[in-house]
Order: sequence, then structure tokens, then C-alpha cells
Amino acid sequence: MTADWPSQIFEKFKEQNVRQVSYVPDAGHTKLINAIIADPDIHAVSLTSEEEGIALATGAWLGGDKSVLLMQSSGVGNCVNMLSLIKSCKIPFLTLVTMRGEWGEFNPWQVPMGSTTQASFEMMGVHVMRIDQPEDVQDVLAAAMRMVFEGGTPVAVLLSQRLIGAKVFEGAK
Repeated sequence: MTADWPSQIFEKFKEQNVRQVSYVPDAGHTKLINAIIADPDIHAVSLTSEEEGIALATGAWLGGDKSVLLMQSSGVGNCVNMLSLIKSCKIPFLTLVTMRGEWGEFNPWQVPMGSTTQASFEMMGVHVMRIDQPEDVQDVLAAAMRMVFEGGTPVAVLLSQRLIGAKVFEGAK
């Protein structure tokens, strides 16, 4: 199993015929976002705020497409109100969330949302799965996609800070 987890995620998107991926630019998702942008079969949509991705997922579903929202844990709080749409309308919803405020976090502002990300999703009826090791990427993502696109269960997959790597403040000595 390779540690190149962004490529593994991209392969699963292709296997499942994901046609739209929305994202707020994020260093943790950079390699995956670049692969999506380069693929002519997937429509990449850069967002100004994470909750726009829920509206996009709704439109994709109504238009017969599968979509995925990429975001960082700090953006989950922006989505709570819009997640009621997912629950009320039973919209297939999958989001991949790069975590902050965990393993080796240097920025104390990231800790409050990072520590409540899972609870925020669960409070809104979104099932949460977590990936801590590269060797778990394919199995967890396959299970999540099955739950969303075949079973209709909204799922958030948390990509732990141990998986993506802790950010380092460039000014630190």
C-alpha cells in the first residue's frame, strides 16, 4: 500500500464516477485538488465558503451526478445550518475533511473546531468515518462511498492530522 493517499482518493472518485468536486482551497487537499482540476471528466468548483458545497452537492444530485465536498475542519462550523438540507431532503452527501487542531497543531485557533468537528457532523445526522493511516484510505473511502451513493447515508470522512501531516509555522525557530 502506498502512502500516496491523495492518489488513492482520486482513483476511488474515478471508480465511482464522481463528476463534481467542490472545495475551498486547502494545503491538505492540494495534490487531490490538482488531480481533479487536471481531469476533464470531473468538474472542479472552487468555493468561497464551505456551505456553498452543500448547495452544489444538492444541485449535482438533482442533475444526476455524484459529487464530493473537500474542506478543512475549520470550515465545518460554516456548514451546520446547510446540513439540515441534506438531512431533510435525503441528499447523497460525501465530504472529505482535512483535520486541524489535532496531532502536533501549532495554531491554538484551530483546536476548538478541530475538537468538535465529529460532534458537529453527528449532531446534524452525518455519519463520521476517520482515516489515520494511508493503508486505510481505500477501504474507508470505498465503504463511505457505498454508504452515500448506494445507501443514502450522508458521510463525512475525517482525514486526520497524522495522515496529512501537521502544518509547521514558517516563522518558528
